[in-house]
Amino acid sequence: MTRDTWLPSLCAVRASVTLIFMTYAACLPVLRVAWDMSATAAGSIPTGFHLGNGLSLLIFSWLADRIGARRVFLASAAGSAVTALAFAMLARSYLSGLVLLTLVALTQGGMYSTGIMLVAERYGPRQRGAAMGWLIASSSVGYTASLLLSGAMLARGGYPLAFLATACGPVAGAAIAWLALRSTPNVIHPRREGLRFGTAVLRNRGAMRVILGYMAHNWELIGMTTWAPAFVAAALTVGAMSAGAAQRGAYVAAAFHAMAFLASLSMGRLSDRLGRRAVLLSIAATSAACSLIFGWLIRSPTPVIVAVGALYGFTALGDSAVLSTALTETVDPAYLGSALALRSVLSSGAGALAPLAFGAVLDATNPPGGTPATWGWAFTALGAGALIATLCAYGLRERHAR
Repeated sequence: MTRDTWLPSLCAVRASVTLIFMTYAACLPVLRVAWDMSATAAGSIPTGFHLGNGLSLLIFSWLADRIGARRVFLASAAGSAVTALAFAMLARSYLSGLVLLTLVALTQGGMYSTGIMLVAERYGPRQRGAAMGWLIASSSVGYTASLLLSGAMLARGGYPLAFLATACGPVAGAAIAWLALRSTPNVIHPRREGLRFGTAVLRNRGAMRVILGYMAHNWELIGMTTWAPAFVAAALTVGAMSAGAAQRGAYVAAAFHAMAFLASLSMGRLSDRLGRRAVLLSIAATSAACSLIFGWLIRSPTPVIVAVGALYGFTALGDSAVLSTALTETVDPAYLGSALALRSVLSSGAGALAPLAFGAVLDATNPPGGTPATWGWAFTALGAGALIATLCAYGLRERHAR
């Protein structure tokens, strides 16, 4: 691929493979009834997904330093296509859904960190924030399309059709990946003598601050994106949950991801001009405020929920591209994959626990059975992550583009 089409093609891969990411969240109100799950059990399935994703990111990121990011990216894309189809055709109960969605995660992780590495190899610091913004924004395109497509398919054929329709994304993504990267070099960076992982990453204060900030960011982001469709559905319905309410919840939540798309594009580019620290600090602080108030809006007018939710979506994901860019600028390229592996373990662990913790708080603050009416405390628990991310951004040393 030429330089003009390389980045859009890589973004198309990310958008395609993430088409399956939000299917479970969109179908969650219906699946809780169909699979007879408590809120805690329902939260454990995305927990399994994110634990699997964390393990996948750890292995693939570590491997990318040794055999090259391009090679790992393509292998992960192929595996993702196979497991996505298996999930769509075989997930019909709590146990099968937990196992198969975790398998999807185990194959998906090889395309995130390696995508960041490929962009860092191709673009210098003055363009890297904008390029990284496009890469992260393309994931939001996939998330938005996942919610919209799942909502439409729910109304037409129930959750099995929603699963199958969104599983086509990773299949298409694998084909696009091969075309996009067939002429891209597979780079393996040589390691400087005397430089070890401990020095390059663990004792690198800037890198560890960025990694901790990303971990806290992921706690809030994954908890919010998993449960936001169910919250919106609860806010828009009266009485028992229905497929129609779930569909409307998915559509409104899709608008939140559309805002996240705009955030990734604009904040990555803005950080190239204003610096990473200033942008991270403002986004994280605003996101924390949204977490602290969003769940208490359950009985508010729909326009208020949509407006606050849109701001929430913008800020919850808006720092992702900037955090990823900042990490590429604080770590030696030969250890970037290892740094991303460490970040993946910590952030995926936090992301895996967030939906489960949210569900547990939801169960603890509502009577058993029926649609929860009190959501404020669960969203407030997510706000702790945003507050930590704010503190990490405050202590980050600014690095100007070279």
